[in-house]
Amino acid sequence: MKAVQVFYEGRVQGVGFRYSVRQIAKGFNVTGWVRNLADGRVELQVSGEAEEVSAFLEGIRQSDLGSLIKKESENALATPPDSRGFEIRI
Repeated sequence: MKAVQVFYEGRVQGVGFRYSVRQIAKGFNVTGWVRNLADGRVELQVSGEAEEVSAFLEGIRQSDLGSLIKKESENALATPPDSRGFEIRI
């Protein structure tokens, strides 16, 4: 199992970013959540088999969202995010 936290910077709020990420997640066997942060970034926490997580993150980069992302910071998580399925958090 792999669990990661990713921060996205760029034009990632007010453009349907979280909803698109949730749609992309439906194509992968991953669980987690995505939310907007007050500083303008988007935070994503996701877990699953290493190959699925990597493919999901690559799916985000290869989607229309890729052009909106200016910076992406990934950190390993010691424990998987507490989530059923994949959800948008406020």
